[in-house]
Amino acid sequence: YLKIEHIIIDGGSSDGTLEIVLERSLSNSIIISESDKGYYDALNKGIKMSKGTVIGVLNSDDEFATIYVVENIVRTFRTELCAAVYGNINYVNRFAKQIVHRKWRDKSYDVRDFHRGWMPAHTSLFLSRDLFSSYGFYSLAFGTCADYELVIRFLYINNVKAVFRNELFISMRTGGMSNGSFTKIFNGFKQDYRILKSHKFRLSWVVVVLKRLRKLRQFVVYD
Repeated sequence: YLKIEHIIIDGGSSDGTLEIVLERSLSNSIIISESDKGYYDALNKGIKMSKGTVIGVLNSDDEFATIYVVENIVRTFRTELCAAVYGNINYVNRFAKQIVHRKWRDKSYDVRDFHRGWMPAHTSLFLSRDLFSSYGFYSLAFGTCADYELVIRFLYINNVKAVFRNELFISMRTGGMSNGSFTKIFNGFKQDYRILKSHKFRLSWVVVVLKRLRKLRQFVVYD
């Protein structure tokens, strides 16, 4: 699929990233290199600069599973008349991407699933740009869990139509700002709890625990 607007956000790096981006950027690319207030502030900048009708986020070190992913997503938006599309992702080894550590396999949902700790994989989620104009951007008040808050605000609170495609969208290298150390995990617990309380979920701690337990079945065990 060729009708893609590339908006590349660099946080004012000095490690040679910008030079690589400038060398390889396409004619339809917009490149921003400046300091920001973190990952979600950078996403908000990119979304506000975009002119397309669908927003998708591809993080550094991540890649589409096939060359047909975007084409299939666009077709789903057109045929289903929906406001969001999500699918499956793989977490692969940082140094050997043929080794899969986690398989995030999703399903169609109903709103009750949010009370069981469900959310789609953020990197697999493609959203109508109009949603941001109608319901707001990523909130910087919830740290690395701002994606969870946005998903609840869009899909649960405002009940926008989201369609699941049973297709592998993204291969994502392991590591990241919300994964890893105990401190990151504990902070994630606290932020998720704050998000759920802010949206008046009952038994918020239970939902937070269920959200973590759902991930256990994603891990691949090798003999």
